[in-house]
This record gives sequence, C-alpha cells and structure tokens, in this order.
Amino acid sequence: MTVTSPFTAVVPAAGVGKRMGASLPKQYLTLDGRTVLEHTLDRLLGHPAIARIIVATAEHDSWFPALAVARHPRVLRVAGGRERADSVHNALARVETEFVLVHDAARPCLHPADLDEVLAAGRQGDGAILACRVRDSMKRGDGRGAILESVSREELWHALTPQCFATALLRQALAGALAAGCEITDEASAMEWAGHRPRLVEGRADNIKITRPEDLGLAGFFLQQRIESEQ
Repeated sequence: MTVTSPFTAVVPAAGVGKRMGASLPKQYLTLDGRTVLEHTLDRLLGHPAIARIIVATAEHDSWFPALAVARHPRVLRVAGGRERADSVHNALARVETEFVLVHDAARPCLHPADLDEVLAAGRQGDGAILACRVRDSMKRGDGRGAILESVSREELWHALTPQCFATALLRQALAGALAAGCEITDEASAMEWAGHRPRLVEGRADNIKITRPEDLGLAGFFLQQRIESEQ
C-alpha cells in the first residue's frame, strides 16, 4: 500500500461489556497472554499509514495505564463518554490528520489486507467501512418471540470496523447527529444521517467483535491461525 497521507486511529474503549458477564471490561480480558485491547492496538500500530492512535477510556479506568502500550509514543489517551458516539466525539477533538479511522477495541483479529483496503477507500468520497455480506436467512421478530416476517438478505451487510472518513466530514456529521438526538450505532450511521453514502468494503468474516463469552475462544483460534500462517 502506498502511503499518501497519514491517518489517526480512534479506538473507543470506555465500554463495560455487560453481555460478557465478566468482572472487568471485555477489552481487558486476556487472550493468548495479552489483553484484547493490546492485540487490537498492535494491529493498528503495525500499519505505516497510522501516525497516531487515540484511545478513549472511561474516566476512572485503572487498567489502561498499567499496559505497556499506554506509554507508546504514538498512543494518546483521552476521556471517553457515556456512549460510544460520545467517546469518538471526544477523541475527534484531538485528531490533527486529514483522515481518521475508528476501530472497535474488542476487534483484535483485523487482517492487514482488510486494513489496507479500507484505508485506501476511506480517502475517497464519503469514506468507507469494512463490512461482510449477510449469509443466513433473515427474520424480523414481532417483539413477542415469534417471527413476523422473513427479510431478503439481498444487499444486507454486517457493519464492521475500521470505518474511515475525512476527519472534517466525520466531525461535522457526528456533532450534528448528537445535537439532534439521533441514535448513532456506528460512525457510518452519523455520516448517513448527514446525507453521505460511505462505501462498503467487503472484509473477512473472522474480524469478529468480542461481545459474548464464547467470542473470546473464537478470537483466540483466529489469532492462532494468523500466527501460524505468518510463520
């Protein structure tokens, strides 16, 4: 990949991960001897186009300062917010590069080739996100535990991260959506609210987000497969 201009990576890491049912936030759970967050940051630090990483943590987070990566010269910590969008908004205030990518703290299995692709696409137009096509049959529930209808999976995608945009566009879109009280599920949803149409970049399905207990073992398997393939 030819580096034409640097990116800043924003990693929102202020969540508590309630669905994991663990005694500490999921980004600090151990995976192959290191925290999930360390694996994630290593993936980003290893890319030449990423000049800086801004990690947004909870105000009283005592785990992050104990990590060696917290003292890396390219890593900056900022205070996160109540919701993910608030954390990203806070971090964007410290971004100085023309382009920015946002990546989930609990996605440690990002593949370098996917990162290359989304960074290249993110420099163009309305930006880009990594995504995977929906493969399973889709059902809409009726709110009472029964199927209301089947939904065509044609052109349905799972939104992944990183999500990459021009910094000024994302900053404006996110601030506007927050001010309007819009439900922001990811950065692309703020861009969509502002009238932009980010590009979908098809990525690998093993770029999973650790959300439930069983995801930790699966992520460990994918990481081990990656290590073996790189040897």
